[in-house]
Amino acid sequence: MSRWPHEAPRLAPAVLLIAAGVLVAHVAVNLTTAYGFHRDELLYLAMGQHLRFWRMDFPPFIAVLARVTRALLGSSLVAVRLVPAVAAALLVMLAGDAARRMGGRRPAQVIAALAVAASPLFMRAGNLYQPVILDQLWWTLALYCLIRLGADQRLHRPEPSRWWLWLGVAGGFGLLTKFSILFLGAAILAAILLTSRRKALITRWPWAALAIALVIGSASIVGQMRLGWPVLGQLHDLRSTQLERVTVGAYLGGQFLYGPAVLLAALGLGWLLAADDARPYRVVGWSCLLAFILLLVLHGKAYYIGPIYPVLFAAGGIAAERTSGASGRVLRLGLPALIVAYGLFILPVGVPILPPASMVRYIGAVHLGGATHTNDGGGLPLPQDFADMLGWEQLVRTTARVYHALPADDQARTVIIGTNYGRAGAVDLLGPP
Repeated sequence: MSRWPHEAPRLAPAVLLIAAGVLVAHVAVNLTTAYGFHRDELLYLAMGQHLRFWRMDFPPFIAVLARVTRALLGSSLVAVRLVPAVAAALLVMLAGDAARRMGGRRPAQVIAALAVAASPLFMRAGNLYQPVILDQLWWTLALYCLIRLGADQRLHRPEPSRWWLWLGVAGGFGLLTKFSILFLGAAILAAILLTSRRKALITRWPWAALAIALVIGSASIVGQMRLGWPVLGQLHDLRSTQLERVTVGAYLGGQFLYGPAVLLAALGLGWLLAADDARPYRVVGWSCLLAFILLLVLHGKAYYIGPIYPVLFAAGGIAAERTSGASGRVLRLGLPALIVAYGLFILPVGVPILPPASMVRYIGAVHLGGATHTNDGGGLPLPQDFADMLGWEQLVRTTARVYHALPADDQARTVIIGTNYGRAGAVDLLGPP
């Protein structure tokens, strides 16, 4: 007789409520915030306006979404940031359902959902129109597909092809969004070879998944080929200017900036790799661990590995749910309470709810000076993402005054040059009005 349940528990309604709360909170923030578009958002909106799907120097999905969003919803801050807000809510749901599919009941599902919702990593990503939140979504969906394969094994069902195919879809959209999905792909392949899942490699389904991923993500590859592989130059620049400062200590220490939820993730990783009842999901645990090590070796930034956390939170919720005695009560009640408390404490750093002057005072009052370090090692009064959301309208108004002060003949011959993509994107988006 199997030691595992024959059917997955029901999805806790609280998971849906938490996901809906995340979506509503992001929309409310963007309706009321004192900040404007982020520098990177201006780039992606401009690339959507000047879309060249098969000839772009970075994966084009973010630009495609920008074009579709502006066509359907307009160019307001709320409209543009609706996509990341929805993605953030989906991450909450995937974490809760991942716990469910691995046998977790209501406490495990709610703990996983709360951990995602209260994490500053996912707060910040869910409030900015950047590829980061989409990258987190595709990684999580890929790992979720591996969980579904394991769940069918646990429930003694024939291994279905569809979850391999969905894995290919997640990988394909990941490749169309950010090249970092390749790190996860390498980790999953190594994890498959390390576990009993390697038997699947003699079937056609993993190879079909690979083919689907390459077809869906082909525009990213074709663009690189046609432009002479600009990603290599971008990686060289990134390594020489930013990643060289990322030490092992900075990478590991950066994980603890996400608060007590890191303890939940560590608990989940231990459960996935060691527990008898987690055997069908070993490949998920190894995929997460190997991706973590790979980015550590390559001097990746701390947030690069963020996409493994939703499924680790799910596993951690199950481990907490199944721990008996006083330790179990602490894990089921105390740890989620700490996670939520930390989320409320760090909320102003996660999303732009405080105006700039208040934000500066808050940073000083709670001694979060580390949050204001820039990518190049400098410092700002505000976190860099917040500073990058200020000043664009003033810049464009100043440019417009100078332009309209020119004689009409000179205006007809004038070219406005932006010295970086933020300034060029601001003129592109805000200049016509």
